[in-house]
Amino acid sequence: QVQLVESGGGLVQAGGSLRLSCAASDHTFRRSAMGWFRQAPGKEREFVATIDRSSSTTNYADSVKGRFTIWRDNAKNTVILQMNSLKPEDTAVYYCAARLNNDGLLVSPTLVQYWGKGTLVTVSS
Repeated sequence: QVQLVESGGGLVQAGGSLRLSCAASDHTFRRSAMGWFRQAPGKEREFVATIDRSSSTTNYADSVKGRFTIWRDNAKNTVILQMNSLKPEDTAVYYCAARLNNDGLLVSPTLVQYWGKGTLVTVSS
């Protein structure tokens, strides 16, 4: 059982930045596809960003392209989401996601094998 622990959420003004981190408990992290999803109140969980196990490929939702960056440190079993130029519509609970022993990308919640508990990001206008 893999545990994913997110950190870095909080309250920020529009235009500001936050960095989210996700620490994985298992060494199989380095063979896993990783991603970030978010869920706003009253809405379904949606894809934000993903990275393959070798960091050769990333993918972003159109709504965050050019503002968010995902990368991973396999030596530290950590995946990072840097969020810049934040907007009020980015307000949501952000979830780290993993699929073990996978060389693809996590572009849909249906592909996710493990979820973190989430971290709240609130962007004020």
